[in-house]
Amino acid sequence: MSLLRVLVVDDEPGIRSGISRILNNFTVDYPFMDEHIEFEVIEVASGEEALEVIISQPVDIVLLDNKLPNMQGVEVLEEIRKKQLDLTVVMITSYASLELAVKATRDGAFDFIPKPFTPQELRSSLESITKQLFLKRMTKKLNKEGKTIRFQFLQILSHELKAPLNAIEGYLKIIQEKQLGEYVDNYQQMFNRSLDRIQGMRNLILDLLDFTKIESGKHDREAVNTDIIPVIMTAIDTMKPYSIQKDIKVDLDAPEHIYMKTDADDLEIVFNNLISNAIKYNNNGGSVKCSITESEKEIVINISDTGIGMKDDEISKLFNEFYRIRNERTKNISGSGLGLSIVKKIIDYYRGNISVDSIPDEGTTFMIKLPKL
Repeated sequence: MSLLRVLVVDDEPGIRSGISRILNNFTVDYPFMDEHIEFEVIEVASGEEALEVIISQPVDIVLLDNKLPNMQGVEVLEEIRKKQLDLTVVMITSYASLELAVKATRDGAFDFIPKPFTPQELRSSLESITKQLFLKRMTKKLNKEGKTIRFQFLQILSHELKAPLNAIEGYLKIIQEKQLGEYVDNYQQMFNRSLDRIQGMRNLILDLLDFTKIESGKHDREAVNTDIIPVIMTAIDTMKPYSIQKDIKVDLDAPEHIYMKTDADDLEIVFNNLISNAIKYNNNGGSVKCSITESEKEIVINISDTGIGMKDDEISKLFNEFYRIRNERTKNISGSGLGLSIVKKIIDYYRGNISVDSIPDEGTTFMIKLPKL
């Protein structure tokens, strides 16, 4: 439940109490809202009292009579505009004129409700205002989240790209100055480390590109009847140099063919991320088991490793953008923190489900269920 605070400004007690009764137990609900909205009514009899309330406490909607003692409603509206207060004003008056309507609209009035009004007329106006407020606040929230994500992008880029660039620059200077002698073999370890750093930067940039495409809705998909077995086999082959380096055996248990309507590029992103993670967070000499089964209604994909595992609180944050597990065993493992959030977005797009089962120091299993239809 969400609450909107309504300030009723009218010198007639009957009008104030009538509005309170009309809005008592009245709620607004739309299909696109996660929760229904209720109203809390505050009553005042003058423009001066109204400004005191507005300045001292949050108010969302003002139902403002124009004919008030001393300070008129349009004067209150002008003060609200000058102070740039974030609220919605509706004029309620028996003496509406074109001149009043123009001035009030210019000063920011959202609507007019002529007296006398019916309960339905008031509720209809409040419904319209509530929808506007909801959409306005959602837009602000999305804009704020967008700025936060852009800031996080910059943080990730500056941190994750600066460190490897500094390291590569340092290695190149040592090689340039021939600090280890004339023989090329003396620098082999530096060549290897530089190549590893470059690969890490390339992976980060690819993750950022994938994430941006999917998040912006500009990721073109061509869903066709696809045999997914060659897709996962390609992912395993792609990760083979990495698995050989860590002496990790990757096995696949699957039928010869399994078909579903999908975009092969999407599944390749999913398999590449999950298999590379299963190797990256594994122990040297460990193993990765991939299995795919199908039933009449769904396809089930399991990717298990014998790696370092995770705690429950780490699993709960695993699919958040930019989240990376930080502990003694992961401090030297590079990554963008975007891979699994990308995987989750793709699985959600196909109306599937992804779950994680993990035991610290024993291993982790990711299970994906994708509906065939």
